[in-house]
Amino acid sequence: MRRSGRDSGQTAIEFLGMTPFIILIMLVLWELALVGYTFVLAGNAADEGARAGAGAEFGQSAACRRAAREDMPDAWEKNASYSCRGGSSLYRTTVTLKVPVLVPGLFDLDVSIAGDAASPQEG
Repeated sequence: MRRSGRDSGQTAIEFLGMTPFIILIMLVLWELALVGYTFVLAGNAADEGARAGAGAEFGQSAACRRAAREDMPDAWEKNASYSCRGGSSLYRTTVTLKVPVLVPGLFDLDVSIAGDAASPQEG
């Protein structure tokens, strides 16, 4: 039995039809990766700030903010907020970052991710 030529190119047409869905899925996965990276950045900055603030003899707040900002990429730094506060036994730091949309530094989602950390006071 001979195959008819009516099916030639069908795979290419189906692939073209699926291409927008493939691109959309890739964009969603990339955005989820950015959300995860923002979470990691906020947590790490809070850890660094809490450690520096707890260990500083003078100027705990300045040491905390400086340490929290030290390794922060510019795209996240512009909308970051830092809260450094000492207590009787723990020094606490909260870093809040906005999640970028697709390209860090251009647009941010209206979603903030906070990283909290505490470190025992030294001295």
